[in-house]
Amino acid sequence: MKVHEFQAKEIFRQNGIPVPQGQLVQSPEETARLVDQMGGKGVVKAQIYAGGRGKAGGVKVVNGQEEAQAAFRAINGMTLISPQTGPEGRLVKKVMVEETLDIKSEFYLSLLVDRATARLAIMASAAGGMDIEEVAATQPEKIFTAKVDPIIGFSPYLARELAFGLGLDASLSRPFQSLVANLIAVFQKMDASMIEINPLVLTAQGDLFAADAKFTFDDNALFRHKEIAGLADQDEADPLEWEAKQSGLNYIRLDGNIGAMVNGAGLAMATMDLIKQAGAEPANFLDVGGGASKEMIVKAFKIILSDQRVQAILVNIFGGILRCDVLAQGLVEAAREVDLNLPLIIRMSGTNVDQGKQILAESQLAFKVADDMAEAAKLVAAQVGGVS
Repeated sequence: MKVHEFQAKEIFRQNGIPVPQGQLVQSPEETARLVDQMGGKGVVKAQIYAGGRGKAGGVKVVNGQEEAQAAFRAINGMTLISPQTGPEGRLVKKVMVEETLDIKSEFYLSLLVDRATARLAIMASAAGGMDIEEVAATQPEKIFTAKVDPIIGFSPYLARELAFGLGLDASLSRPFQSLVANLIAVFQKMDASMIEINPLVLTAQGDLFAADAKFTFDDNALFRHKEIAGLADQDEADPLEWEAKQSGLNYIRLDGNIGAMVNGAGLAMATMDLIKQAGAEPANFLDVGGGASKEMIVKAFKIILSDQRVQAILVNIFGGILRCDVLAQGLVEAAREVDLNLPLIIRMSGTNVDQGKQILAESQLAFKVADDMAEAAKLVAAQVGGVS
């Protein structure tokens, strides 16, 4: 789960990580008033779940009330398009204003889970303000990485090594060490999966500030953090993904036209691969889970059909806790409720598979049954012109 910059900075502020003063604004007049309180100069920022806002016109430094009002009008309601939003862009519904900083240097700093080593990784670079992907591709020597041993925990020497790599003055070693230690503490306390500060600013006065902030939390740990789960912005979520989440379904929209319903993440990934191998593209990743009820099957089927790009549907279920007869009954009810008129391919095996097939056979639904996964993928791909 992601949060907005203003929310991430509030978390930083509460955990001893220095950030510029700022707040959300609702109108051009409020923007002008706040900029005036900041000494007549400020930064107006679009708040969306994506980076690259500055290059896309979503961040404007303003001088005076007239520029402040004009910036709010330009940013609020704009469709911001950046490499992270995709070509469709994101509609800006929230705008933040914050104080300007007297910037001397800019750095990049992030924390993330390194799954290869099962450790927390700290990444830093003197190329702050740039896309880290671009830096990694063209100037990899400018990226410094330190790993935190999960048993030993954070050691100050890691921060000192990073500070040396960034070329920070010795007088900044202790403040930088404190900042990194606080970041690690909040990362672990809140079950984050990524924290990114780009740029981390060194001011002319010798202070470090998180001029930007990105937070991603582990969805599987949100049950421990109700206060964080409540920060999710429905406006930033895909409507179908949001609806699925409220129903306890694991759903991600993709770019294809084959709707897929599967139980189990591993089986779902294999199904995606087989669809692509058959010459077609999946429209979604949908894992209904091992213990899905008939009602959840109905909901999942309706969500797939709500995607106007879907031209055919593949149901691939291994019946364990989710019995095949429960699946079949859910499919029949959902198909009748929505008046299904798309090709439907079904492959299922496992608990009560014969009862499930009987329910489907008696339903008078138009569908095809596959004996194995590869056949199922070929059948559904053939419905949309795929080539195996």
